Amino acid sequence: MGKRLQDARRTAGLTQQGLCQKSGLSYSTLAKIERGAIKAPSIFTIEKIAEALNISLDELIGTNKHSESSAKRRHRSKSGISFVYFDINGCLVRFYQRAVTKIAHDSGKSTDTVETILWHYDDQVCRGLVSLDEFNKVLADKLQSPGIRWEDYYLSTIETMPGMKELLDWVSQQYGIGLMSNIMPGLINSMIQQKSIPNVDYDTIIESSEVKALKPEAKIFDIATERANCNESEILLIDDTRANLMAADSIGWKVLWFDGYHPDESIARIRELLEPEVHDLPQISSSLPKIFETLR
Repeated sequence: MGKRLQDARRTAGLTQQGLCQKSGLSYSTLAKIERGAIKAPSIFTIEKIAEALNISLDELIGTNKHSESSAKRRHRSKSGISFVYFDINGCLVRFYQRAVTKIAHDSGKSTDTVETILWHYDDQVCRGLVSLDEFNKVLADKLQSPGIRWEDYYLSTIETMPGMKELLDWVSQQYGIGLMSNIMPGLINSMIQQKSIPNVDYDTIIESSEVKALKPEAKIFDIATERANCNESEILLIDDTRANLMAADSIGWKVLWFDGYHPDESIARIRELLEPEVHDLPQISSSLPKIFETLR
């Protein structure tokens, strides 16, 4: 049920927070259903979810071919990886810092002033303790710029990291795949819609504002491990922040530092690390005696 719900929500282009708002469910209830902690939600709850997703009860409860194909596609690399988490800022997108420069220019304030406001509130917003609307109000008041919206500047300045669309398309066809980011609410869905980040079949999306935890805290890694639905040693984290990589490594994940200044080199290392196992070697070996007999 959890996997079917997760697939249907992503197909509808909704984050967990977005579906909660449309259905009236609490985030805690929805998250528990998706990760399997609630295996048999009430019919009333299921009806609310189906209505919010604009699908029938049969589609939500019955067999989902999309889910079956997702389960079949997960392979294992030679290095033992079956699930890959990608960070967003610095890995899937770059130049997100330009939002600060552009806000400073438009408001007539210094970049230091804008940065000070941002870093004072950033963790609270990314943790979901302060809403984006509340942050925008503070930003507008302190910069004396009515109507300013951080998300507008952020979304207009970021650029897709070169080569990552092709990489994520390939990874999503071979392995379980997820996003794991310290990010403000709603931005991931907006980035997918405007194609700043690839719109592939993500198995899970870990948004800090939804889970109320930030990397490198243990809580967010515990949630990510549970949602990956595999052993810790089978999970790979691709991130550009060393503290996050060290936290992942300490719990048994595999890690790879992404160099946003040289994305081609990092992508080549990722592909090498994710080289799939060769499953047909036993078949080849079993056919060798017949080949040798034919040669005689």
